[in-house]
This record gives sequence, structure tokens and C-alpha cells, in this order.
Amino acid sequence: MFSSVVMALASTGPAYSLAATLGIIVAGVGLQAPIVTMLAFVPMLLIAYAFRELNASDADCGTTFTWATRAFGPRTGWMGGWGLIVANIIVMANLATVAGAYGFRLVGLDSLSQSRFWVTVAGIVWIGVLTAICYVGITVSAAVQRWLLCLEVAVLLLFAVAALIRVHTDPPPTAIHVSWSWFNPFEVSSVRALTSGILAGVFIYWGWDTAVSVNEETVDSARVPGRAAVLSPVLLLVVYGLVATSAQSFAGVGTTGVGLGNADHHDDVFSGLGEAVFGSHDAGLLLSRLLILMVLTSALASAQTTILPLARTVFSMAVHKAVPARFARVHRRFLTPTWATLGMGVAAVALLVLLSSFSRNVLADSVDSVGLAIAFQYGLTGFACLWYHRKVLTRSPHDFICKGLMPGLGGLLMVLLFGYAAFVVYAEPGYGASSVDLPVFGRVGGVTVLGLGALAIGFLLLPVVTRGHSTALKLQRSLLPGRLPPQTACETASRYLPADNGSGVGGDWYDVIPLSGARVGLVVGDVLGHGLPAAATMGRLRTGLRVLARLDLAPDEVLTRLDDLAEQTAQERAPARNGTAPQPADEAMVTCLYAVYDPVSGWCSMARAGGPPPVLVAGDTGAARTLDVPPGPPLGVGGLPYQSTELRLAPGSVLALFTAGLLQAADRQDAGLRRLAGSLTARRGSLTELCEQTVTAMLTGAVDEDATLLLARTRLLDRTRLAQWEPAADPAAVAALRSGVSKQLDDWGLDELAFTTEVIVSELVTNAIRYVGGPIQVRLIRDRTLTCEVSDTGHTTPNLRHAASDDEGGRGLFIVAQLTQRWGTRYTPTGKVIWTEQTLPPPSAQE
Repeated sequence: MFSSVVMALASTGPAYSLAATLGIIVAGVGLQAPIVTMLAFVPMLLIAYAFRELNASDADCGTTFTWATRAFGPRTGWMGGWGLIVANIIVMANLATVAGAYGFRLVGLDSLSQSRFWVTVAGIVWIGVLTAICYVGITVSAAVQRWLLCLEVAVLLLFAVAALIRVHTDPPPTAIHVSWSWFNPFEVSSVRALTSGILAGVFIYWGWDTAVSVNEETVDSARVPGRAAVLSPVLLLVVYGLVATSAQSFAGVGTTGVGLGNADHHDDVFSGLGEAVFGSHDAGLLLSRLLILMVLTSALASAQTTILPLARTVFSMAVHKAVPARFARVHRRFLTPTWATLGMGVAAVALLVLLSSFSRNVLADSVDSVGLAIAFQYGLTGFACLWYHRKVLTRSPHDFICKGLMPGLGGLLMVLLFGYAAFVVYAEPGYGASSVDLPVFGRVGGVTVLGLGALAIGFLLLPVVTRGHSTALKLQRSLLPGRLPPQTACETASRYLPADNGSGVGGDWYDVIPLSGARVGLVVGDVLGHGLPAAATMGRLRTGLRVLARLDLAPDEVLTRLDDLAEQTAQERAPARNGTAPQPADEAMVTCLYAVYDPVSGWCSMARAGGPPPVLVAGDTGAARTLDVPPGPPLGVGGLPYQSTELRLAPGSVLALFTAGLLQAADRQDAGLRRLAGSLTARRGSLTELCEQTVTAMLTGAVDEDATLLLARTRLLDRTRLAQWEPAADPAAVAALRSGVSKQLDDWGLDELAFTTEVIVSELVTNAIRYVGGPIQVRLIRDRTLTCEVSDTGHTTPNLRHAASDDEGGRGLFIVAQLTQRWGTRYTPTGKVIWTEQTLPPPSAQE
């Protein structure tokens, strides 16, 4: 906890932040600088609660990027991450220049501290040193920060106490006694001045979120970083309030000398105050030099802790495929992100050289523009917390206040500050050190141009960065069923939930396949892998499974042949350069559960290739249980053969097929299965509502991988829609069978199909008698089509062929194929069934 708080406080750089910002605040609001400094704490505390709650739900070093992605999608997440990158890199460049200048002043080389070239060189050296420290590891970083921060805070408090003592014992000409009016925000001259001051105050609090950025390297990552994030702004409030009040009481707000309103000291109020407070002789000189050293070390500490969250945010973005995967590489020994850490150091050096090559004005305005990026990032985080936890806000007053009200209010305040500052205050040509003449808008303040321009670059990169995620998601959704077709056998409902991050979009799929004899095939599968390869593999396997299912194969045989397809797909990958076989990719590993339900008999057969077993809620008892389906190996890896399981389902039973992603919130699969069973039995309503409620209950937090749920509520076929006969294996019985079929169709109002059905039955039964013999069974099923089935004990599949003009036979099956919409053969344990389907006439024709 202590190290996390130290890291958070060090990242804000209290001495540096006050030195660079207090003069700007005084110039804007005058004597009300102390209360404005304190008011800036309010939105920061609200956003700190957002960080705490989001970290408790999903401890990810990507912070704003990851959370905004989960809440609003990859595009918004990218902009949140980009805002953090922009703010950190700009601050690193400026901190390096401050460290370079103060380093020269500390050793008495004041002339070099005024040289842009030498300050830039020193800044580059400091960035290199600090990047190397961060690269070595967070343990070294934390140890360095602990000592620097303790000394820094001690000197600041000593300065504040010494200044107040001087005011009351040996006051300088500029001294002003503390007044209650300093803490009245209504004394500020205008809303514009108040907004400008608060936004500048926000900058001095910024940086405490470093404690959350290193959450994955913190003990008890779900709680300690969040607590440190809330505690740090409170401690900063005490330090800033005391130092701002004492400095203003001692120096006043005058525009000359050591006055805080002196424009020459706006970027460094402590350079002159040190000697004025402590004196220039003996111990006083030592303390004033120590104050300068503290500003230097504060800038260095802040720069170092800026590298930490920046590198880890880029690391998280690389893991989630938002930036090149190379930035996700971790050093084996130091366990730090190699490319992310070194790359951000190089980027800071490049920006420092670029800004320094223009002018000091551009470099100065870039500091103010950081406030826009900060407000954008924090505002987005506040809204992400509100939206992320929207489903649990009514659970308790604590959840409503800490997860909804406070983060939402903090986000709103940040957005208002961002909008007013960017388009009103900073946009004025007279604000800041530079201005730009834009073609449409005319002259605009340089701070607005730099701040909004930096964010606009991220917006322009947005289509390129999110193209892979969007393409994979569109491809996957296009390969999934647009809607589930209604089935007589069962009522179905489904829910597919893609992962919150870009890398999670992968190969989950589900399907409902109509089969012969009013049966239905239910499928849920998951291609292990992410992105376009997984989605493409899913499309191939889904198509292959539909083809195999329509061949009326048993579930275990379907999975066996689908396994061959998956292995063949994996083998078609290009071999490695050295000629050896390539390592199997994630998308070569596929889990799949395939079930076939027959509404005539109520029997269901199923087989699975890896993945979790299905859950059944019995229609007669309402009890839920996990079905014991033998787990075969995942598709594409080979191994033991698959095995089908058969069981009878009571009418109204709910069968739940799902991928492993639905159980990701549980610690173990068995715990997840129990939770799923409880969710399915605890809710009532339509099947669609049950599906939605179950997914919501199972996935209350982050969705790191795709999740799919397919529910099927079984039915039995109405016996009035079924007719069957068992004719004798005698050609003379065919005539009586035709009469019975004709009468049944007449009862169903299907007279139009009587002639063709009689021909079909006659041909199929005659063939069974001729080539197989008895026993024979004929069955008519009136469903969405008219199905005719003829079963016998033979195991030979009839072949459709074109008979020659002089052949005496061989035309029967050809005639059947011409008269029907579809026909086929399926095998049973006792033989085979030849089935045909005919399209029903319109309802008006049946009346």
C-alpha cells in the first residue's frame, strides 16, 4: 500500500507541479488561488473513485484504454488510450527540459540553463537515464521514488511552515495575512477565470493514476491500487492547500519581485521564493538550494513515473492488438515491457527535439495543452465506470454512489472543463505564448491547436487501428445466423457476446439446423484464437458441419468428419522456413457440441469435442443438472474417438449449450456450471428473456473472451400430425397402403399432394419389398413440409441414376427426386430410412 501511494504521489511531482502551475493560477484568479487549487481536487476525487471501482472489477494495466473499450467499444477505447499517450509524452518532454534547466542552476551554471540547445541535450540525457531505470524494473523504480518523495514532501512542508512563520515574525513587504476570502470561490472575477484556474489545478493533481497502471505488478491488485488512487489526491490536497496558502501569504500576488503574479516567474515560482523565505546565508542558502534540488528531483520522479503508466498502457494496447504486437514483448529477466518502455522513451526524445526546434513558445503552450488531454482521458474514464457498472447500480446505495453517481459527475465536470477551456478560454488568440492562423477559424490560440490537434491525430489513426477488430467482428457476425428459424421440435433463443477488447473477437458460433423427420440439430462451437484467422476458420467449420448434418449422420460421426476437416485445414498452412512442420495455431484447436433432437420420440443424441458439457432443466421436475456427455478431444488435434450419448427429454425441457466464455467469471468450471444451473432455474418468462437474463447474470464484469449461449425448449410432435403404417413385405399390400395415405392426406386437407405422395410411397415401398424385404414402416409427418419416410432393415444406400432409354427399370428413384423438394437417407441401428419432403400448398388451398 505504501509503495503504491508513493508511486502515485511521485508521479504528480508535487514540487514541480506547484512551481510550474501556482503562478498561472494566481494570474488567473488572484487571491482565490488557494481555494481554486482545492476545488480542482473535487473532480479528481470523483474520477479517483471511478478508477478504484473499475480496477476492482478489472485490474488491467491499460486502465482508460481497456475500460473504455469494454464499456463503449474499441474505437472509444483507442481514443482514451491515445489521450493518455499524448498527455504523458508531452509531459515527459517538458519535465525533461525542467530537469535540465534546474540541473544547471543547481550547480551554478545559470547561463547554460538559459540555452535552448544545452537544456535540450540535458533533457535527452535525463529521459535516457529514467527510461533505463524503468526498464530495469518496477522494484528499483519504487525504491528510488520512496526516498525522493519523502525528502520532497519534507522540504515542501518545511517551506510552508517557514513562510508562515516569516509572515508573522519578520514579514517581507509583499506579505499578506491569510484571509477567509481566499477560500471563497465566488470572489473569482469571472467563470472564465475560474475555469482556467481549475483546469490548471487539475494538472497539479494529475498522475496519481500511476498506482493503478502498475496494478498487475502490485500485491492484491484488485484493491490496493484503487485505495492508493483515492488516498493520493487527499494527501495532495493537504500539501497543495498548505503550500499555496503559505506561498501566497509570503509573496503576495504582485506582478513584480517575488510576487506570484510576476509573469517572469509563472513557470517557476520557487526559484526566487527559496532564498526569500530561507535567506541567502549559511543554513538558509542550503535550504534554498535544497528547494531547487527538490523541484529537480520532483521533475525527475514525475518523469520516471510517467514512463511507467505510459509503457504499460502501450503494452496493454499491444496485447489487445490496438498497436503492433511487438510492444507487448516482456524482458525475461526484468519482466518489464521492452518495446513499450524503450519506444515511449524514444518518442519523448523525438517530441522534445521537435518542439525545441520550433521555439520556446510552442514548448510552453504544449504544457497547457496537456490539461485538455487530461480532462479528455479522465472524463472518458468517469463515463466508462458509469456505463460499465450500469447493471448493478441499483444493487445497493454504495454501488449507486461509488460506481455511478460519483464517476458520472466527475466525468461530466471533466467534459465541461474540456469543452469550455478548448473552445473558449484556450481558443483566444491572446491566450498562451503562441497562436495559429487557421484557414476557416482564423487566429486560434496555440494551446487549443496543440491540444485538439494531438487528439485529432488519434482520431485519424482510428480507422487503421480498429480495422482488424471491426473486420473480424463483421466477418464473424455475417457468418452467424441472422435469426434462428422457427422449429416444430423446439423453441430456440441465442445470445452471442463478443469480447470487450479487440483481441477477443474470435471464433464462437452457434447454429440451429433443420433435419429430416422434423428433427433439429443444435450446435455451439468455439475456435480457440482471435481475429480474422479464427473468424475465417469458424466460417469454414460451420459450413462443413451444416453439410455433414444434412447428411443425417450421427453426432459422433459428424464430429469425426469435422475433425478431419479441421486437421486438413491446419495442415494446409504453409510449412516453416526450415522445412519442419509448423506449430499448430490457436485456430487449429476447436471445441464443438452437436446435439440432435427428435420431437416424434423425444430422444436427444449428442456428442462433444472438448468444451463444457450442456446443462438441462427438466421439463417435468424443473431441476437443473449437468449432462454427462463424454468429452472427446478438441477438433483438429486427433486422439480418442467421439462418443454419442442419448437421453429422453420431457416436453418443456430447456437444453443449454454454451462455450467456455460463458463461465469465465467463475474460478472453476464446476462452480460456473452450478451458477449457470441456478440462473436457468431461478428465472421465468420467455426463452429470449431467459437467455438475456442468464448471460447478464453470468457475465457481470469484464468479458475477456467471446461467450455464446444457445437455449432450446423442447416440444413433442402433436400426434394428429403423424401417421404411420407397417405394410407386409408383399407387393399386393402397396395398393391398400396408397389408399390409406390418400385418406390421411384428405383428413389433413392436403388433397393436392395425394397423387404425388401415392407415387412416392408406391415407389419406395416397392423398392424396399424388392431389394430388402420386411419389416417395413411408412410414416407421414405434417410439419412445415410434408415428410414421407420409408424404413427397412437394409443398409445399402440407393443410388440416383439416369436410366438408359432401353432399360426396363431404374427410374423409380429418379421420379421420386423429381416430385419432391428434397430427399435423402439416414441410418438407424436397425437399418435405414429413406425420406422425402414436399412443399405444402398455401393455407388457402388447404381449406
